[in-house]
Amino acid sequence: MNTLPDSNNTLPLQGRAVDFPILSRPVHGHRLVYLDNGATTQKPAAVIEAEQRFYRESNANIHRGVHSLSQQATALHDAARASVQHFLNAAHAEEIVFTRGTTEAINLVAQSWGRSQLRTGDEILITTLEHHSNIVPWQLLCGQTGAVLKIVPISNAGELDTSAFDERLNERTRLVALTHVSNAIGSVNPVAELTARAHTVGACVLVDGAQAVAHLKVDVQAIGCDFYAFSGHKLYGPTGIGALYGRASLLQKMPPWQGGGDMIRSVAFEGSTFAAPPPAF
Repeated sequence: MNTLPDSNNTLPLQGRAVDFPILSRPVHGHRLVYLDNGATTQKPAAVIEAEQRFYRESNANIHRGVHSLSQQATALHDAARASVQHFLNAAHAEEIVFTRGTTEAINLVAQSWGRSQLRTGDEILITTLEHHSNIVPWQLLCGQTGAVLKIVPISNAGELDTSAFDERLNERTRLVALTHVSNAIGSVNPVAELTARAHTVGACVLVDGAQAVAHLKVDVQAIGCDFYAFSGHKLYGPTGIGALYGRASLLQKMPPWQGGGDMIRSVAFEGSTFAAPPPAF
């Protein structure tokens, strides 16, 4: 039976490797070599220390108090939103919705935008390159609304069949959901070109950027997409965080998906009113 070595034992590291503390531990008597970054990245010391510093110095609810810690936490939170805005080159910070990751971001779009917009006979177009997180939410949505899921195949070279994309794209297509970079084979989709084609028939476009953000410069304005989702844990950040970019004009029309917490403006037993995006989500 294989057993894990004592993780307190460490091996000396040199150069850039010291940025990632976990690489100092041995596995089976050898220095750890980690190659599973497509699934999740290890965390740099700077990220680990930033989390620790927050809990030691600034931990408090955001947007909920007038005391010093709450004001500090709120400022840090708002600065993080601005950082993500600049990272994706979104036009406005209000277009960035924090989520628990790509999966939640896609489900948010499906259950908020999708359930309020799609009707029987409408079509959603996805590709065979998709991670199941960009398949199952649309299957559920089709079951809820009567919409139809259409699939674009790939070529023998592992690239999206753009001719098939054009054949399946039509006036009934309400949403195109596609990956930026395939999690399985690494194919890079021409998302700006495909987004432009989708917009010619009036379809919205969601891009799953989970595998792209760590490797490509992402500019949502240049891509022209309506939604872009990614996870922190594939980008050297903490597990359990992520972000959804949503075009402001769409977010403003989308109903809340989950109730409670920071998404409310006022609460009464007779009825509640909701905050504007992004806190609404």
